[in-house]
Amino acid sequence: MSSPKKIFGTDGVRGTANLEPVTAETALKLGRAAAHVFQNLERQSRGRGKHKIVIGKDTRLSGYMIENAISSGILSMGVDVVFIGPLPTPGVAYVTRSLRADAGIVITASHNPYTDNGIKFFRADGYKLDDQIEGAIENLVFSGEVEKIPPSAEHIGRAVRVDDALGRYIEYAKASFPKGLNLEGLKLVLDCGHGAAYKSSPCVLRELGAEVILYGSHPDGKNINENCGSMHPEAMCKRVVEHGAHLGIAHDGDADRVLLCDEKGNLIDGDDIMAIAALEMLAEKTLAKKTLVSTVMSNAGLEAAIKNAGGKMLRTAVGDKNVIDEMLRGGFNFGGEQSGHLIFRDFGTTGDGLVAALQILRILKTSQTPLSKLAKCWTRFPQLVTNVKVREKKPFAQLDGLNRLVADAEKALAAQGGRLLLRYSGTEPKARLLVEGRDPATLKSWSQKICGAISKQIGV
Repeated sequence: MSSPKKIFGTDGVRGTANLEPVTAETALKLGRAAAHVFQNLERQSRGRGKHKIVIGKDTRLSGYMIENAISSGILSMGVDVVFIGPLPTPGVAYVTRSLRADAGIVITASHNPYTDNGIKFFRADGYKLDDQIEGAIENLVFSGEVEKIPPSAEHIGRAVRVDDALGRYIEYAKASFPKGLNLEGLKLVLDCGHGAAYKSSPCVLRELGAEVILYGSHPDGKNINENCGSMHPEAMCKRVVEHGAHLGIAHDGDADRVLLCDEKGNLIDGDDIMAIAALEMLAEKTLAKKTLVSTVMSNAGLEAAIKNAGGKMLRTAVGDKNVIDEMLRGGFNFGGEQSGHLIFRDFGTTGDGLVAALQILRILKTSQTPLSKLAKCWTRFPQLVTNVKVREKKPFAQLDGLNRLVADAEKALAAQGGRLLLRYSGTEPKARLLVEGRDPATLKSWSQKICGAISKQIGV
C-alpha cells in the first residue's frame, strides 16, 4: 500500500505562506525534485533542446518568494525556466502546451486569502499531474533522495521571461467564442477579485465588443479575494442592478472558476451554468455521449433536468481534478462543480472561468434570451451546505454519536427523495455538510444537529 501524501492535497500543495509546506526551503526542494522527475519522464524534451518548465502565478505577495525558490531548484538541475508572470491557472496550462514545455507550475491558493499560497503542477499536455507523478516528486523530497542527486556547474538551466504569454491566452480564450459573433450591445459587470484575471478577462470581453464595468482589477498583493470576486459575489450582484447591466461575472484568485449574476441581481452558480450549457449542448448534439460530469455536491435537480432532456449525469468526488479524470476516462467533453469550476474539454484542459462565461454569453447572444430566463431551464431542489471550522480532522466514526445521527438523517431525507453528504475539506480546516430534500425546515433541523455535534467535539 502506498504511503499517504505528506504535502500534496486535492489540488497540489497549499497552506499558509512562509509556514510548512509553503516555504522557500520546501519550494526549492520541490523544484529540484520536479525537475528530476520531468527530465526522466521523457529523455527528449518536447522542444528538442533542454527540458523547460513554465512558471506562472496569481497576484498574492508571497508569489515572488515561492517563484524564486522553486525556479532556483529547477535551474540547479539543469532544466530551463520560463517565467510568464501573473496569469489565470487555465492560462498557465495553455501556455505550457503552446510553448511545448515539459511541465507547468502555477503558484496560487485559488480562492483562499492572500496569507495562503500553493503550488499546482501541470503535465506537458496541460492536464494536472497523476497521483503517481505527484508521489514520485513527494517521495524524492521526504526521503531525502533529492539531496543525493548532485547538480553540477556544467548543468545549470537558464531562466527567461516570456512577454507574450498574456496575449497568447487572450487569443486562445477568444477562439472559444464563435467567429462572426460578438458581444456588442451587452453591458457586463466584471469582478476579477484583484486576482490573476485582472488583465485578461476585461481585455477579451472588450475585444469581443462588450461594454465592461470593471471591479477588482487593482491587485496590491494583499487584497486578492478580499470582499470581492466569486468568494463574495453579493458585491457583483448589487452592481449589476446599479448599472443596469445584462450580466455579471466574478472570478476567484486564479480565475479557474466563475460565478454569474443575471440582470435582476440573482446569483447564477456552477449548477445553473452546467444546466444552461449542458441542455444547450444536448439540443445541439454536441454533449459527448449525452453525459454531464459533476460532483456529489451538485443539486439533484440538475440531474433530473439532464435526464428529462435525454442525457445522464455522472457524479465524482469533490474536486475539479476528479471531474477531469472522469471526463478523460469516459471521453466526455463537459463537466464541472457547483462552486464554479467548469471544464469545456473542447477548448481546454482545466477549469476556465473566462471560457465558461463566454459559453453562456454565446447562448444568451444567439438566443436573444436574458440570463434570468435561461436559468429557469431547471428546478433546484432545496439544499443546505454548512461549513464547520475544526481544529483537527478526526475520522467522523470516532466522534461520539455522529454516525447514528447521520444514519437517522439519511433515512429521513431519503424518504423525501433527498440525500446527505458529510466530508472534510481538502484545502481548509473545515467539515462540510450538504443536506438536500424537499422540505427546507427539515434540512435546517438536521444540519443544526449534525454540525452542532461536530462543533462540540472538534470545533474551533
